[in-house]
Amino acid sequence: MIIAVDFDGTIVEHRYPEIGKPIPFAIETLLLLQKEQHQLILWTVREDELLQEAIDYCSEQGLNFYAANANFPEETSRIPRKINADMFIDDRNLGGLPDWGVIYNAVQATVSGENSFQTIMSAQETQQEKNRRKKNIFIRIGEALDAK
Repeated sequence: MIIAVDFDGTIVEHRYPEIGKPIPFAIETLLLLQKEQHQLILWTVREDELLQEAIDYCSEQGLNFYAANANFPEETSRIPRKINADMFIDDRNLGGLPDWGVIYNAVQATVSGENSFQTIMSAQETQQEKNRRKKNIFIRIGEALDAK
């Protein structure tokens, strides 16, 4: 699967033109997708030196993209056009950037042919349920008391 991935606000927090703090589990999830032989393309507004900084940042983490702002590495056209990808991961999606666990589950669902919105949303609910279970017992008791 070809997956186009934004950089600012998706892999790292928005601090453009600086590189922001890493978004939890973004690099780890992308490394896992890379290991599973998905073709990852960095698709970002960054160009020239700023693009190279993003590429270098990811490379230092072990994440190497097939191409950057292009369909293939040798492409040199500067004409703005839509990239050929099966999936786009971007914080500007309708609804914002889901949790990276949800993103991973969405990729897996798409690969297995289950690419419905309902499948992706059920993955989101599962992650939210996991987060609720991780809460400290005192927080859960406090929430229960507040609900009364």
